[in-house]
Amino acid sequence: MAVLAVRMEALLSPLMSGEQFRYAYNNVAAHSHHHVVAGHTSCLDSDVEDDDDDDFTEDLVQAWKLSIGANRYGCTHYKRRCKIRAPCCNEVFDCRHCHNEAKSVNETDDKKRHEIDRHLVEKVICSLCDHEQNVQQVCEKCGVCMGEFFCSKCNFFDDDTSKDQYHCDKCGICRTGGRDNFFHCDRCGCCYSVKLREGHTCVEKSMHQDCPVCMEYMFDSLKDITVLTCGHTLHLECLQEMHSHYKYNCPLCNKSVCDMSSVWKEIDEEIAATQMPANEMRMVWVFCNDCGATNEVQYHHVGQKCGTCPSYNTRPTDAPASLASSRS
Repeated sequence: MAVLAVRMEALLSPLMSGEQFRYAYNNVAAHSHHHVVAGHTSCLDSDVEDDDDDDFTEDLVQAWKLSIGANRYGCTHYKRRCKIRAPCCNEVFDCRHCHNEAKSVNETDDKKRHEIDRHLVEKVICSLCDHEQNVQQVCEKCGVCMGEFFCSKCNFFDDDTSKDQYHCDKCGICRTGGRDNFFHCDRCGCCYSVKLREGHTCVEKSMHQDCPVCMEYMFDSLKDITVLTCGHTLHLECLQEMHSHYKYNCPLCNKSVCDMSSVWKEIDEEIAATQMPANEMRMVWVFCNDCGATNEVQYHHVGQKCGTCPSYNTRPTDAPASLASSRS
């Protein structure tokens, strides 16, 4: 097959670059029953029929047509060889995110602001021949593949298959990261890493809300999402931004987002080394954000430690109603 490859490259060289040919050749090698790499002398065997070579030649030409322009078109969001016509405003955009940026994020007129429903897209425009057609993976006019990954349910195209895209029927959209690496949690309403299958706290529709830091809707966000130990979710970059400002508690429930045991020990040592003035010695009621307990503890200006767990993630609160009424 190596000889055939040289002959075909010479034949097609006026039509495509060596890079394009190698892409097409490797594509055929991956999907053809012919052994392209191994057995390099097989093309000289007398038992190989001419019809087989003709079929392989046609496969190679077809693969070249499908691969033209791969990873050379698209936008900042996706590499793809088509554009979409938005059914909501009848305008053409590279992708739904480009539409939403123009028609929602950057739109100054509240009456015109809107977002696109990906499932309602019916028309796409080939980026190579500008032919408008119904949603499909291969252009009906020039024969180019408009996206190496294609989902007919989401009307989604992407040439960058390194993302390991897959469609989740329960989410109703396409996800990245590989189907085998994620599972769908019915209560949380989203796909989570299999590492969290037995160890995450379920929060009803936890992903169907805005990020509590940046206020961007998370369910179909392109940014990485992290699940906190309390079950709440936010963008990973937002969590990292919080850490850079020494914020280590959930923006929604105030529970600690990481292991703070070393910090609690340091506070213990600081309190032990700091004597309180006699006129400030008193007992106060605190609520622990980590374990949920309410305790009466010794006041200290460095911090109030929970009486149930080692946490200093506490806040002042009133005495329990039953205790307050008995004292009165």
